[in-house]
Amino acid sequence: MTAQNSATHTTSIAVDASAPASTPASEARRGTLLAALGVVAFSLTFPSTVWGLESFGPWSLVAVRSVLAALIAGGFLLALRVRVPERRHWGSLVVVGAGVVVGFPLLTTLALETSTASHAAVVVGLLPLTTAVFAALRTGRRPSRAFWLAALAGAAVVIVFTVSQSGGSLQSGDLYLFGALLVCAAGYTEGGRLARSMPGWQVIGWALILCLPLSLAGSAAALSLEPVRLTAQGVAGLVWVAGVSTFFGLYVWYRGMAAIGIARASQLQLAQPLLTLLWSVALLGEELSPAAPIAAAGVLVCIAVTQRARS
Repeated sequence: MTAQNSATHTTSIAVDASAPASTPASEARRGTLLAALGVVAFSLTFPSTVWGLESFGPWSLVAVRSVLAALIAGGFLLALRVRVPERRHWGSLVVVGAGVVVGFPLLTTLALETSTASHAAVVVGLLPLTTAVFAALRTGRRPSRAFWLAALAGAAVVIVFTVSQSGGSLQSGDLYLFGALLVCAAGYTEGGRLARSMPGWQVIGWALILCLPLSLAGSAAALSLEPVRLTAQGVAGLVWVAGVSTFFGLYVWYRGMAAIGIARASQLQLAQPLLTLLWSVALLGEELSPAAPIAAAGVLVCIAVTQRARS
C-alpha cells in the first residue's frame, strides 16, 4: 500500500524528463534536496572503493557489491509487495542496470587500481554536462542558453581543478573513466525518465534484481580467482558502495530527478568532485590544493545559475 501511494505521488510531480514550470516550489525544493543528498552519497564512492580494494579484487568488489545491493532492494520489494514492472519498462531497466549497476562501478573500480580517487573525480566533473546532453537527446527538451553556458563553465572549472590536482596529465586508467562517464550518463538519463512512472527506489531496485543472476555468477567466479583479505576498512568500503552508493544514493537521486528534471538535477553533481577530493584528504590522506576554495566558489555559482535557468 505504501509503495502504491508513493508511486501515485511520484507520477503526479512531473510529466516530462525535466520538471515543468508548474511544479510547486515546495516540491522543487524537496527534489533539489533529495538530488543533493544523492550527490553527497556518491561523493564517497571513490574513497570507499579504494578502501574496498584493500580486501577484494576489482571484479570481486563490483560483483559482491551488486549482490548485496540487490539483496537489500529485494528485501524492500518483497516486504512492500511491489508488483513486477510493466513490460514496457524493462528496456529502460536494462539500460539503468547496464549503466549504473554494472558499467560504471566496474569501469571506475578498474581505473582506481592505477588512479587516485582525486584523479578519478575528473570523470564526475564531466558527468553533469554529459548527462544533460543525453537528456536533451533522449527527451527532446532543450534547456536555455544560460543553462548550457553555466553547465559548460562549471564543467570547465571542475576539469581544470581536478586535472591540476593530478599533475596535469592523463593516466592509464583514464580510458576506463571516460567509458564510465558515457554508460553512467545513459543510466542516469533513463533512470530519471523511469522515475516518473515508479518510485526511485523501485527503479534501482528492479535494475539490481535484473542484474542479480549476472552478479551471482560474477561473484562466484571472481571470488575463486581473486584473493580476499578482509580488513575493517575493506568491509566498510564494500558496505558503503553496496548499501549507500548503489541503493540509497540512487533512490534519492532518481526521485530528485523526477521532481526537478534530469538536466537541472545533473548539474548538482558539479559539486561531487570537490566533495570527493575533501573525502580523499580526510579518509585516504591525499593532498588538497589551496585552490580548492576558489574552485568550490566557482562551482557553487554555476550550480546556482543552472538551478534558476530554464531547463
